[in-house]
Amino acid sequence: MSRAYAPRLPSRHRRLPLRTLEVHCHEWGEVSAATAQRPTLVLTHGWMDVGASFQFLVDALSALDPRPRHILAPDWRGFGGTTGPACDTYWFPDYLGDLDALLDTVSPGHPVDLLGHSMGGHVVMAYAGVRPERVRRLVNVEGFGLPATDPAEAPQRLRRWLDELKEPVRSRDYADAHDVASRLVANNPRLDPARAAWLAGQRAAPDATGRWQLQVDPAHKRVNPVLYRAEETIALWSAIEAPVLWVEGSETDISHWWGQRYPRAEFEQRLRRVPRLEMTRIDGAGHMLHHERPEALARVLIDFLG
Repeated sequence: MSRAYAPRLPSRHRRLPLRTLEVHCHEWGEVSAATAQRPTLVLTHGWMDVGASFQFLVDALSALDPRPRHILAPDWRGFGGTTGPACDTYWFPDYLGDLDALLDTVSPGHPVDLLGHSMGGHVVMAYAGVRPERVRRLVNVEGFGLPATDPAEAPQRLRRWLDELKEPVRSRDYADAHDVASRLVANNPRLDPARAAWLAGQRAAPDATGRWQLQVDPAHKRVNPVLYRAEETIALWSAIEAPVLWVEGSETDISHWWGQRYPRAEFEQRLRRVPRLEMTRIDGAGHMLHHERPEALARVLIDFLG
């Protein structure tokens, strides 16, 4: 097993009672360091990920900027250490409600800088369109959104959801942390083995039998009964007032996920509706670029956030 990565700036664990949840956050720096020019920076993770995975990025930021900044990375509901009432389906608007409650608690009355990766990127873009006054600057790291749907798909989608509710969902288990780390590297060959070894202990834990389980509610795997409405996404993105930075890896190919259901040209058409947009690409990185090239991402963020 590779020697695990050693954080340069270890996080503190913080729990916040928000709505019906106990939201677990990783926190770096002090709240007192937040100013109007350098507000709290909130980092939101993607699907099947956890807030701890931003550790490499935070370390890279601290190496480039000696002035400590207040940074918070929550675990979304059903991920990591965030706990709450059991549910069998997750609903997108709840992410907005959770984020709104989080910002009311950690930065009441003051805008924040907001970054989201993948699913988290899509959430923060929607939130910034609903609450533009709460966001000073916004960074979307590969939060592409989803293919447009047709209302005619609704009967089949709902039927599939009802059928899935009748069947238990389970997550794959692993022999040990090394097994988890090996799977992370297999899924992403660009991931450094030392970082994978550290991430394994953040994304998974042993259960009562000694087998290791990912810290993710398997109910996330159920199909969403609500069709994705691209028109609503465009309306939300058009209402964003903050400067927006779009960041992607040079090795990302969205056709790998959706084929021709969501061509690149359609995504770029949506993105053009964002009023104040900058775009950048990080060479040698794929979708998990905050794992693969955190130093390059940190340089981009320092330039954009100021």
